[in-house]
Amino acid sequence: MRAVIYGRVSTQKQTTDNQVLELREVCKRNGWTIVKEITDNGISGSKGRKDRPGFDELHKIVSRKDADMIVVWSIDRLGRSLSDLVAFMGELETKAINFYSHQQAIDSRTPAGKMSFAIFSAVAEFERNIIRERVMAGISRAKSEGKKLGRPTNVNVNTGVAVKLLREKGASIHSIAKQLKIGVSTTTRLLAA
Repeated sequence: MRAVIYGRVSTQKQTTDNQVLELREVCKRNGWTIVKEITDNGISGSKGRKDRPGFDELHKIVSRKDADMIVVWSIDRLGRSLSDLVAFMGELETKAINFYSHQQAIDSRTPAGKMSFAIFSAVAEFERNIIRERVMAGISRAKSEGKKLGRPTNVNVNTGVAVKLLREKGASIHSIAKQLKIGVSTTTRLLAA
């Protein structure tokens, strides 16, 4: 089983060495082959993926399915944001990658570990549904207030005139669209109007 070790400490005065050494032993005892060791040093767990290069690399490994097991010292090393944690666990489940957390004794290959994964998945689904409901309620409210939804258009009366003039001068539909920074279908529609 290909394992990736991930360690993180919040300050520069701390070190991930203790985490990594212990996790190497865990991998050795379980017969897991360590394919990568990733650490984020001096970075708070409250920071998102874009501010944590190691965590970003871990996400990329998971998305490519370059590992069979993610091994961490403690769940809080992955992050302090529940939504980020739930999303990451959901990604692991989607890719069928196992998870081991040393301090919480969570091993997703065991019944208790599978239950933990199921709880994370349920929380993730619940959170997605809540977000969807909020978005739909916002859209409904905006429509009831008469607000126009979608990307603002840069097409106006002058655009229609410009399209027709350029076409009369022999410009192709694609060159007109590019020159006026509008879509080809918009250009075609304006010519037909």
